[in-house]
Amino acid sequence: MTLTQSLLAIVVLIATSAFFSLAEITLAASRRLRLRQMADEGDARAEQVLKVQEQPGHYFTVVQIGLNAVAILGGVVGEGALSPFFERLLGIWFGPDAAKTGAFLASFVTIIAVFLVFADLFPKRLGMSDPEHLAVRMVGPMNVLITTFKPLVWFFTRSTDVLFKLLGIPLQRIDKITSADILAMTEAGARAGVLAVREQQVIANVFELDTRLVHSVMTSRDRITWFQKDDPESVLRARIVAEPFSAYPVCDGDIDHVLGYVDAKDMFQRVLSGQPLALDQGVPLHKALVIPDRLSLTEVLEQFQQAHEDFAIIVNEYSLVVGVITLNDVMSTVMGDLVGAQDEEQQIVKRDDTSWLIDGVTPVQDVMRALHIDTLPHADEYETLAGFLMVMLRRVPKRTDCVNWGGYAFEVVDVDNHRVDQVLVSKKV
Repeated sequence: MTLTQSLLAIVVLIATSAFFSLAEITLAASRRLRLRQMADEGDARAEQVLKVQEQPGHYFTVVQIGLNAVAILGGVVGEGALSPFFERLLGIWFGPDAAKTGAFLASFVTIIAVFLVFADLFPKRLGMSDPEHLAVRMVGPMNVLITTFKPLVWFFTRSTDVLFKLLGIPLQRIDKITSADILAMTEAGARAGVLAVREQQVIANVFELDTRLVHSVMTSRDRITWFQKDDPESVLRARIVAEPFSAYPVCDGDIDHVLGYVDAKDMFQRVLSGQPLALDQGVPLHKALVIPDRLSLTEVLEQFQQAHEDFAIIVNEYSLVVGVITLNDVMSTVMGDLVGAQDEEQQIVKRDDTSWLIDGVTPVQDVMRALHIDTLPHADEYETLAGFLMVMLRRVPKRTDCVNWGGYAFEVVDVDNHRVDQVLVSKKV
């Protein structure tokens, strides 16, 4: 074989090796979500790639047969073609034996370098740049090769399957997408500028709904404004002016005996039309949606959707009212500081770069977000900052109590009838 023929053979072998390297990396790097989208748009090749990803054994067997065969042939052809050239060149300065040894090493290094760059690094970096579109182009030729080398593919695949079974490794690819995967993708999108930071935060808040209990956003029992069924109009007017809300529970005797609720819009319409506000003179009384206090916010949304309501009474296992919640409360959790910014300002007030004044009923998730804290101890035992302090102190907090955690000092500065009103949080320098 002449030098020209040998060089041509090396070029063909490099191209063949590059083909198999490209086929290998594009299949491994292709995202199933993107392939599914391409398949839904009518690309039948994307569906073939998805099927291969589910059972890639035959595909990778052909790839490895091709890569190993080309590597062996490349070494044989390259050494035979380049060694005489390097031997003549080195013979000018060295003796025959030294020139022969040097020629072998030079041809070996040259072939390795050329194959490494053109048959491995370049095609793999090319495949990583756009794996899905390249994978759909490679799957057709690869299926032809799988059929052509079927006996060899069957033998090597079966041998590999036996090893997998002996080691207890599943034969099919497990490709479950979790919420953590989606959040990681949105965070990467935010860093790349594809998503705005606020958009990424909204998506993260949506997934947080399933882990946050209703306690974290409800209006607690001691803050509920409610009406007695026989309250006179003057009392109703004064209470609405003092504490304006979208809905008011109506009770019989005490807050634990809820008859229903009145919508503020109905009352405003009666005021504008000059009608009386007394509850026994025609003000619509709506049936209250009652939900348990251990529901997650996702379950609360489902309850609102099924009942076609946006206001609910929350009770504990003893049927005592512990709070109320509205649809706006849940949506404020999703939208973050885009909705309900005033409430958040009242609960978390940043005094300077190293200190915050925080309401005791503030949900711990909001506190962690404001302070950039990743974890808190015993996080499953409480929902609010006051609960965190109770768990850490193992008693009801009192004024001047302090808890240190995560580089922050949490000091109780105001307590009202055993209720933690204000906590001063200071960052340790």
